[in-house]
Amino acid sequence: MNSPDSSPHLEADPVRAAMAVTVFAMASLAETRDSDTGNHIVRIQHYVRTLAQRLQAHPRFSAVLTDSFIGDLFQSAPLYDMGTIGIPDRILLKPSRLTPAEFEIMKTHTTLARDAIELAEKTLGYRAEQLQTLKELAYSHQEKWDGSGYPQGLSGDQIPASARLMAIADVYDALITDRVYKAGVPHDQAVVVIFQGRASHFDPDMVDAFIEIQDEFHAIAQRFADTDADLQRKIEYMANAIAEEVRL
Repeated sequence: MNSPDSSPHLEADPVRAAMAVTVFAMASLAETRDSDTGNHIVRIQHYVRTLAQRLQAHPRFSAVLTDSFIGDLFQSAPLYDMGTIGIPDRILLKPSRLTPAEFEIMKTHTTLARDAIELAEKTLGYRAEQLQTLKELAYSHQEKWDGSGYPQGLSGDQIPASARLMAIADVYDALITDRVYKAGVPHDQAVVVIFQGRASHFDPDMVDAFIEIQDEFHAIAQRFADTDADLQRKIEYMANAIAEEVRL
């Protein structure tokens, strides 16, 4: 796995640096259970930071997308899909389309993640601001601008800005990346799909910013691209996991 760029303040803050390492280790462990390779979480980090920085001067986002917030966003992004740890292999690794019942189970990965964070906060009696960004990402990254997403069916600005940024990053990476069961599409085709989701799936102003910096997304994808060895390891893992599920 390629190593991500660290935020500039980490070396001066050992506690924050240790937290960043822990988050990344946990995210890497979670990624072993699905069809993504480890580089997916590195790409996601850079996509959301790049898009957020582009939007900092936008009047709709300037109050939210501060340097501090973007730093928290970058550090939290690897765990946005942490709830998939609680989804059974028979659903998470299924190569064919999920049944309606299976999809309902898959959808719970958002609430599983939110509930785990809230339980930790309650148990330890501590509510860190960085955890709120992580909670937003984990709970709301499947919401859609037009209200057709899940788990709450939020629409427009009801969806946290962090989750709206992640929605674009996640879909773009899913489109362009080779997976065990599908080949990725070219960058230009992925850009068209994102644009088609403007004001339906995605925040329209965020899509406009994405279009403006699409070359930066493409460069990130190339810089942290999966290797053939990465994909082969994932194929072997999934084959073993599915075989184990069949034996059970």
